[in-house]
Amino acid sequence: MDVTLFAKSLVLGLAVAAPVGPIGALCINRTLERGFAAGVAGGLGTGAADALYAALAAFGFAAFSAALSLIDAPMRVLGGLFMLWLGVQGLRARPADRAASVGRRDLLGTIAATFALTIVNPATIIAFAAMFAGLGLAETSGWASALVVTLGVFLGSMLWWVVLSGGVAFAGRRLPPGFARTVSLLSGVTLILFGIYALGSVALRCLV
Repeated sequence: MDVTLFAKSLVLGLAVAAPVGPIGALCINRTLERGFAAGVAGGLGTGAADALYAALAAFGFAAFSAALSLIDAPMRVLGGLFMLWLGVQGLRARPADRAASVGRRDLLGTIAATFALTIVNPATIIAFAAMFAGLGLAETSGWASALVVTLGVFLGSMLWWVVLSGGVAFAGRRLPPGFARTVSLLSGVTLILFGIYALGSVALRCLV
């Protein structure tokens, strides 16, 4: 295994996952509502989406970049609508002060939701493409190197989500009553704002 290539890919996975945007807000909210497992499940969905983008880019960066320009507007619309829906759900939620127990179906639903949100999130797509090129990963060639990149991005993303979910779950036991509700509201507002921004950017392009 190319250690340098793996290290760069790990850094890319961390860098893409770390900014606390709509997905981070959602993960924090899920952790406070349902516990560590739900937070990690959300991270797993995001990590899988990041790994998918890494695989597409590593196996053909030029084609990946060209495809982004073609699907940018539709993805912004889908992402914006999805974020608005999740934001409204967050505002309407009435989380308990203690994390609820979750079943397998709940965890699978969380994985699916964060995977879909990451796939259609314009900010993630643009940031990923820019950092992929900036770290020199666009020059990757061969299926073995592509697999190393994909694995590194996935593990880097998951490392962040495990640390974040663990930290939130640990702190949640020491937070005052009602804190989970406050985070739920902030998460909902954050998602709605990002959704409005995504839809607004498409509308602005159509007007120009």
